[in-house]
Amino acid sequence: MSSPHARRPLLTEGPIAKTLLLFALPILGSTVLQSLNASVNAMWIGHYLGESALTATSNATLILFLLLSAVFGVSMACTILVGQSLGARNVREAKRVVGTSAGFFLVISLVIAALSYVFAPGLLRAMGTPADALPFAVPYLRIIFLALPSMYFYNFMMMTLRGAGDSRTPFLFMGLSVVLDVVLNPVLIFGVGPFPKMGIAGSATATLIAQTVALFALLGTLYARKYFLRITRAELGFLKPDLTILRALIFKGLPMGLQMIVISSSAILMMRLVNGFGSQTTAAYGAATQLWNYAQMPAMAIGAAVSSMAAQNVGARLWDRVSRIAITGVIYNFLLGGTLVGIIYLFNEPALNLFLPGDSVALGLAEHLNAIVVWSFLFFGVTFVLFGVVRSTGAVWPPLIILTITMWMVRPPFALSLMSSIGADAIWWSFPLGSLLSMLLAIGYYRWGGWRHAHMLVGPAKPGSLPPVPTQPAPAQMTE
Repeated sequence: MSSPHARRPLLTEGPIAKTLLLFALPILGSTVLQSLNASVNAMWIGHYLGESALTATSNATLILFLLLSAVFGVSMACTILVGQSLGARNVREAKRVVGTSAGFFLVISLVIAALSYVFAPGLLRAMGTPADALPFAVPYLRIIFLALPSMYFYNFMMMTLRGAGDSRTPFLFMGLSVVLDVVLNPVLIFGVGPFPKMGIAGSATATLIAQTVALFALLGTLYARKYFLRITRAELGFLKPDLTILRALIFKGLPMGLQMIVISSSAILMMRLVNGFGSQTTAAYGAATQLWNYAQMPAMAIGAAVSSMAAQNVGARLWDRVSRIAITGVIYNFLLGGTLVGIIYLFNEPALNLFLPGDSVALGLAEHLNAIVVWSFLFFGVTFVLFGVVRSTGAVWPPLIILTITMWMVRPPFALSLMSSIGADAIWWSFPLGSLLSMLLAIGYYRWGGWRHAHMLVGPAKPGSLPPVPTQPAPAQMTE
């Protein structure tokens, strides 16, 4: 990683389809590993600790996703700023971004972890978590909150490396984390050998250990290999917050973080609606969402890849490549996402049986709701990809507005209005409706919106820092 090639913004060079695919595959691999990890943990919990325990983890996972979403935007802003800096071949500016971001994540992760630990029971009750699941959910969530600082800082490191064009290193260390988590889960749940029997708390403890070990292993490796974006002793001054960069991280990162919060908070509201139908329906929903995670993986990976790739090309002022990156990303979404959706439909029952016993009433419910929802994630995938492109310039508010409309003003009212007549099916059908509308609005904004005029830096920039994206692209590029 210390070779001269590590310094070159390679995402601005070479054939777009091949470059995007090779960059996206490790991101997809990381996402697959994360979901496999969650699925294996859910299998242990669902089969050996019961449906109430699985319901507990489903509710707790949504809260965790909400808290991770709170800093997702800052991570994404860091990715874009690093990508634009390296696209403009300004390594010093990229290091300044890394230094300011590192200090921010260290402070914010400790504060959020402490507050979340204290208010864990209240958060679960506010979601309407079933009473039989609360004794499992509270200890599980509290231990997970102790892992938040490691999760936050690892996410920051991962996004920084992706902004620099390196998706392979985060994938390798994600693999280390997943292997540790998978191995430690049964050991700590059941108390194998000298380890105590911790029940559901053992699953959370395994995650805490795995995340912490992976973070320190990644940091140690980057410094041992003298990675070109590491902060050296002579560069400790970069850890002092740069106000221009800090403003960009907050004012551009906040709307991107709110996008994820809109998604996760809408999911929490939907979970609350599902909880109203009892533990069996909630367990069915929890099992189905395990498969939904896989259905959304290609879109999420491609969306992250196009954002990093587009950011470097924006920094290099290669607008024609930015447009072709968007088109290629949408094509990959349908090819890769469509394949996964087809596999899920083909193996619907045996796949769900991994999380639910064969004689469970929840299994039939999960098969039914899966058939209604899974195909619609292809539409939402287009939204992910196009949002990844437009935010690479700093256009962050229109995607937030679109998601707010579809996730809050369309999906929940639709479900609530029809629940009295068609029951839980009203919730399931709200997913395709929201996905279709979000895709249409995203296409409209990408085609006719002003995202090419946006820029990341907010306020006066220091001399030598990355200049804003030009506000008047060539007419031919505007029509792409």
